[in-house]
Amino acid sequence: MDRRLSIAPMMDWTDRHCRAFHRALTSRALLYTEMVTAPAVIHGDRERLLGFDPVEHPVALQLGGSDPVQLAEAARIGEAFGYDEINLNVGCPSDRVQSGRFGACLMREPALVADCMASIREAVSVPATVKCRIGVDDQDPDISLFETVDACAAAGVEVFVVHARKAWLQGLSPKENRDVPPLDYGLVRRLKRERPHLSVSINGGIASLGEAEAHLDAADGVQLDGVMLGRAAYHEPAILGQADRRLFGTDTPDTDAFDAIERYRPYMAARLADGVHLPAMTRHMLGLMHGRPGARAFRRILTVEATRSGAGLEVVDRAVEAVREAEARMEQRTEAA
Repeated sequence: MDRRLSIAPMMDWTDRHCRAFHRALTSRALLYTEMVTAPAVIHGDRERLLGFDPVEHPVALQLGGSDPVQLAEAARIGEAFGYDEINLNVGCPSDRVQSGRFGACLMREPALVADCMASIREAVSVPATVKCRIGVDDQDPDISLFETVDACAAAGVEVFVVHARKAWLQGLSPKENRDVPPLDYGLVRRLKRERPHLSVSINGGIASLGEAEAHLDAADGVQLDGVMLGRAAYHEPAILGQADRRLFGTDTPDTDAFDAIERYRPYMAARLADGVHLPAMTRHMLGLMHGRPGARAFRRILTVEATRSGAGLEVVDRAVEAVREAEARMEQRTEAA
C-alpha cells in the first residue's frame, strides 16, 4: 500500500461522509475512520459504526482499546467489513480515552501495546499498524518513542504513524494537545534513519502540500514513507485535489472544487435516498471554496439552507452557483480595470 499521503483519523470529523468527499478529491490517499473502541465494535451497532461505501478504498479502521482479546475480535470484525488496514490508537489524549486506559496513555506501557498488536496481527491478514505520539507528560521522547516502536516491531509490526508531539495528559486539553506541545520532526526522521526497515509516516502541524512534499524530501538522506494530514485536509480540502499529481506522481489532471462536488454528488444522492439528512454530508464541504470569491456565500447556503426540511441537492447547486457568480463578477471587474 502506498502511504505517501493519508488523512488522519479525527473524532467527529472523518466519518463515512467526510471520507467519501475526500475520495472525490484524491483517488490515492489512504483514509482513516474516526477511532472506534473495541467494545463498541463488538457490542454496538456495527453497520452504524463500521459501515462504509466501497468508493472509500483504501480505508483503514482505527481501533481504541488495551485488551488484546477484545482488540483481536474487533480487528476480525473490521477485516470482515472490508477494511484495508487495522490501526491502533496510541495517541489520543482525551479524558475519556485516559479513563479507558487506551490512547496516548499507552505510551507508558510499550509491552502492553506490543501484546495488543501481536493479537491484532494474529487475528487479521490485512496490515496491523500503530499511530502514536512521541511520548506523554514527563517522558523522554528519545526513550518513549523508540521503546514503543521497538516493542511493536518485535511483535511483527512494520508500519508506524508518528504524531511528532508529546501529549500532556495533565494540564492540557485535547485541543491544546494539538498545538501547544512543540513539534519534534527531527526525532521522527531519526526513527526512520535508525530503523530503516520500518515504514514511518509523520503527522502533526503539516499545513499544506508544500510542507508534505518537504517532509517526503530525502535531502538529509532520510526517506520517510508518508505524511499524514489532519486539520489542513479538513478545513481546506481543495488542497487534496492536487495530491495525486504532486505526492503520488500520477499524470491525471488535478481535481478542482467544482469537479469534486460533481464526483461527490452521486454519493450524496444515494444517501439522501437512504434518509440521511443533507447537513451530515455538506458540513464536510464548508472549507472547499476557501480563499475563493463567493466562499462566504457558499458556506452560508450550505449551513443555513441545508438544514431546512426536505433540503436536497438543489441547495448544493445554489451554493456552487454563488461561487461561480462571484468569480464571474471578479473577472469582469478585472477586465474593466
